[in-house]
Amino acid sequence: MDSFDLNSYLFSKRKQINQTIDKIIDQTSNSSVVVSAMRHSLVGEGKRIRPVLCIAASRAVGGQTEDVIMIACALEMIHTYSLIHDDLPAMDDDDLRRGKPTCHIAFDEATAILAGDALLTLAFEILSSIEPADKNNALKLLRVIDTIAKAAGYKGMIEGQIKDIAAEGKQLGLEDLEEIHVLKTGALIEASIITGAILGNGSFEQIEKLKIYAKNIGLAFQVTDDILNVEGDPVVMGKNIGTDQAREKSTYPSILGIEKSKEFAKNLVNNALQALEYFDKKSDPLRAIAHYTIDRKR
Repeated sequence: MDSFDLNSYLFSKRKQINQTIDKIIDQTSNSSVVVSAMRHSLVGEGKRIRPVLCIAASRAVGGQTEDVIMIACALEMIHTYSLIHDDLPAMDDDDLRRGKPTCHIAFDEATAILAGDALLTLAFEILSSIEPADKNNALKLLRVIDTIAKAAGYKGMIEGQIKDIAAEGKQLGLEDLEEIHVLKTGALIEASIITGAILGNGSFEQIEKLKIYAKNIGLAFQVTDDILNVEGDPVVMGKNIGTDQAREKSTYPSILGIEKSKEFAKNLVNNALQALEYFDKKSDPLRAIAHYTIDRKR
């Protein structure tokens, strides 16, 4: 692990992801306003953590980037759609995302809604258009589509968002807060890791260990987001801070305080790293990403 260079790894994988996304978007009609809005939100300074996790999980079980790159890009499109809709006036009403105006500010509200819808449907167009090598691969692709659909749908990310909205102005307990974040943030992170492992031909035992890893870093990621919303640098983050308090949202810092929240996040990362003890050095990117989850500044 000591010799693993996470910065180089992230740079390399983000470059591959961005190049593939550019090719996908370039195949569409560039004259469309909706496509311009899709491109505005999708292309830029995103962390690409979900597609990178998909690639890293595939590698951990012996797969290759080429096996999952299209799946990884579809996951980023689903994540970006959720950000566009989260930023809308009817939800979080944010005006800055990834260092530039949010989609509804750069265009208008109707265009932003449609751009989000378009990214979600494009993601499933990509997922369903991958040519399987054989019947076994076809069944795996169906399992992947099912996993992602459930994570993004009304039992996953959408349920987390509606619970999050309903909780504004209320003082939640830790259990209720965790339930929101496991759904809103954790579900798609877990799906990214599990789908990478499925297409990398991971065994049942490997996938079960990676589920433990995914649940812990998914929650750690959100705890860190809560902390950064209090003490992060908006210039580095590319979005506004202090918004959680302004909306009277229950967060880990508001319930536990900053220091105990950081301690909680570290414990989650340790749990994730313990789950990776089952794996060899091919999982070093996952180990490094677990640390990055809480060390990041944006």
